[in-house]
Amino acid sequence: MGKTVSEHAVPYVQVLDENGKVTDKELLPNLTDDQLREMMKRMVFTRILDQRAIKLTRQGRLGFYAPVAGQEASMIGSEFATDKEDFVVPGYRDLPQCVYHGYPLYKLFLYSRGHQEGGRVPDDVNVMMPQIIIGAQIVQTAGIALGYKLKGEKRIAITYTGDGGTSQGDFYEGMNFAGAYKAPAVFFVQNNQYAISVPREKQTAAETLAQKAIAAGIPGVQVDGMDILGVYAAVKQAADRARAGEGPTLIEAVTFRYGPHTMSGDDPTRYRTKETEATWEKRDPLVRFRTYLTEKGLWSDDEEQQVIEAAKDTITEALKQADSAAKMKVEDLIDVMFEEPTTALKRQRAEINGEGAN
Repeated sequence: MGKTVSEHAVPYVQVLDENGKVTDKELLPNLTDDQLREMMKRMVFTRILDQRAIKLTRQGRLGFYAPVAGQEASMIGSEFATDKEDFVVPGYRDLPQCVYHGYPLYKLFLYSRGHQEGGRVPDDVNVMMPQIIIGAQIVQTAGIALGYKLKGEKRIAITYTGDGGTSQGDFYEGMNFAGAYKAPAVFFVQNNQYAISVPREKQTAAETLAQKAIAAGIPGVQVDGMDILGVYAAVKQAADRARAGEGPTLIEAVTFRYGPHTMSGDDPTRYRTKETEATWEKRDPLVRFRTYLTEKGLWSDDEEQQVIEAAKDTITEALKQADSAAKMKVEDLIDVMFEEPTTALKRQRAEINGEGAN
């Protein structure tokens, strides 16, 4: 599917280089002009959402948040290659994919605040709430995908983790299970180089993360994660394979997060240099795709400014909706544990309401 960078014959996929020039016409996706513009709009929205979420976190208006700037191409390009009937199983950084797969933005704000309403996924949205336990989503994806296979449905499950997640036991177990049963899954690793704070080269002795697929007997592909068209092409091929009954694929997107791991006190200056950051900033996925679209006459500064203003309005409205959510009560947590409360839960609820323990 492209040139090989590993002695273990893991393909490397790139469609657009750092200057926005096509490097492989055979891999160029068959997308309409409107679809190309939509991809750019989504990346711009994601960058604005990230900037606003960081400010909101610093203001104490959001709780947990993991910045995404730099990873827009891998996030938007991968989700764009799926169907709405497919299931997205995200990690905690993967809010943009959730949004574009139908998860209401205001609910994701509530999720960040720890509000139970943030975990109430609408029935028609095929998204699991973001997974905090690193690697657990890999096992969940194997099960969801196997369910689709047993039902004979032409649907896939796609999941996300970072480079650090590939060191978790769940990563290997879930991928191995899916490979053994040829479950229609796509395991998407966003290699942003540092996990929380450990450089990629100290995370594993493997030459690439994609070649970890070899042990599971499934294809592994490495893609330029700053190239949205390359990401789309890699995921689309993997999704088509899965739907055809050919089993799962592991995709490693080589990318970079410009911000900290999370807003919970991480300081990236302690483990990476300004020179490293400057090198990756030159590969900015928005700049690359903007150049490509502009040269095709499909994008302009005016259109981007309109998208930015619309994004700000959308985010503001979602925040208002989140702010209007009813305050949580302890008894509410008890009520949502089971469809029918157990005897113990009924007793606890009575105690909370001052009705005694009997």
